[in-house]
Amino acid sequence: MTPAVRLRDVHKRYGRRSVLAGISLDIAAGARLGLIGPAASGKTVLCKLVCGLERPDQGDIDVLGQPLADKHEAELGPLRRRIGMLFQSPALFDFLSVEGNVAFPLEQRGELLAGDIAARVADRLRAVGLAGSEAKRTSELSGGMKKRVGIARATVADAELVIYDEPTAGLDPVTTQKIYDLMAADHARTRATVLAVSSDVTALAGFVDEIAFLYRGQILYRGPARTIADAPDPIVRQFVRGELDGPLDEHHAPRP
Repeated sequence: MTPAVRLRDVHKRYGRRSVLAGISLDIAAGARLGLIGPAASGKTVLCKLVCGLERPDQGDIDVLGQPLADKHEAELGPLRRRIGMLFQSPALFDFLSVEGNVAFPLEQRGELLAGDIAARVADRLRAVGLAGSEAKRTSELSGGMKKRVGIARATVADAELVIYDEPTAGLDPVTTQKIYDLMAADHARTRATVLAVSSDVTALAGFVDEIAFLYRGQILYRGPARTIADAPDPIVRQFVRGELDGPLDEHHAPRP
């Protein structure tokens, strides 16, 4: 079966800095892959490449059966409508209400009546604990509330591929668990392919099937999420311990 996401020898540089140095990665349709790694290791860049928001300097990327190479921006629109995206900054539209932000992907698809869109939006906002906030402007929201609106928007259209970049950053433990419960329930219902990035390795491991460790521009390790703390690679174990107990030691610190 063709993977939902396939990267082959993908490189990305910004000036003299190499961020991704020959990434090859497959994500099977319906699978949930977690991505971890030190700060500034290229996790967000990889997510943006998969969405076509960035272009690789070298290598091939196929998403949902479509090669991204040489696609113009207009050609990427239909593909992006099949992808739910949540990045570290929720990137909400400040000219729209909460309801308008969450409804936006559904309105772009043009497949539902207004009443059906309103019902779907209300359901999503209730699921992330924001029922009654439909009319609020984004300027009235806290950072945590904006993150939850972003999650509602990323999941409202039942996308075939959902990308979560730090979905629970800045949220308290109770809300974090609610968000992961929501993400798990969505996956059980839609069987979408999921790529999830998180600094909370423990919470992430409870949601995804496998975890890949991005280090110095390459996938250093990939294995079952439930055994990530016992990974055979010592750098992976050090990173996981560092996330829980302190920073990576200098010997394993990423290159600038």
